[in-house]
Amino acid sequence: MEVKEISLNAKGYPARLRQIVQAPEKLFVTGVSLEKLLTQPCVAIVGSRKVSAYGKAVTTKLAGELARQGIVIISGLAIGVDALAHRAALEAGGPTIAVLPCGLDRIYPANHYRLAQEIIKQGGALVTEYPAGAITYPYNFVARNRIVSGLSDGVLIPEAARKSGTLHTAHFALEQGKEVMAVPGSITSQTSGGTNNLLKTGATLVAEVADVFHALGLDPGEIPQPARGANPLEQQLLDLMSQGVRDGAALLSASQLDTTLFNQTLTMLEITGKIRALGNNQWAVY
Repeated sequence: MEVKEISLNAKGYPARLRQIVQAPEKLFVTGVSLEKLLTQPCVAIVGSRKVSAYGKAVTTKLAGELARQGIVIISGLAIGVDALAHRAALEAGGPTIAVLPCGLDRIYPANHYRLAQEIIKQGGALVTEYPAGAITYPYNFVARNRIVSGLSDGVLIPEAARKSGTLHTAHFALEQGKEVMAVPGSITSQTSGGTNNLLKTGATLVAEVADVFHALGLDPGEIPQPARGANPLEQQLLDLMSQGVRDGAALLSASQLDTTLFNQTLTMLEITGKIRALGNNQWAVY
């Protein structure tokens, strides 16, 4: 796994993150570059670890619909709402960014290792401020949330209890001048106590995806849509190019396709305007 280290004042460090209180001195990133991902609108989706059936349905619906309309989903890879948001984005064919509370040499929680690999494979990224081998302290989980909100254009909370750690993310978002959005829940549900309180104090109510676009001042029709393959083979090559593989020989090797099928797939992608030739057997996604 190739990890890129980006210092605070270096080129490639996200401008929006540089402006927050206690901006990370360094970022460690694997997957697609943050520069590329952050050219798209980004919404952080966070919430309860102990998520209800209602919370699961709401998170999956909203994250999936946002991803299908070109929004990059950001979350913390945690159990519950975070993992649901990442998976919904992946299933919708969109990229997602996971911010970790530990070094990239160990995925936390460990049972989300496969999810983390899927995020990288599908053109997303894993991000942390901690180097490999660093000790993970309890405070890391709170500190991680300022990066989640800092990378986003706004924070959406589908479900959270009154004392949920998710409320730290909402606090960071407000401190950073980011839009805080929440989904209302039943007044009898403990897992919606936090979101209902956020709505009482001025958070934007979200009942459908259109509410998110309105809150962030976005027009869905103006958001560039990522290229989609007409079949799994085309999507495989598009995903590889999105991850930075441009050389034809490297693409052939990574795809593990036979040469004839590879060339046919590459030709169809070029004919349909999804990729372009750069010369010297180099390719890029439009």
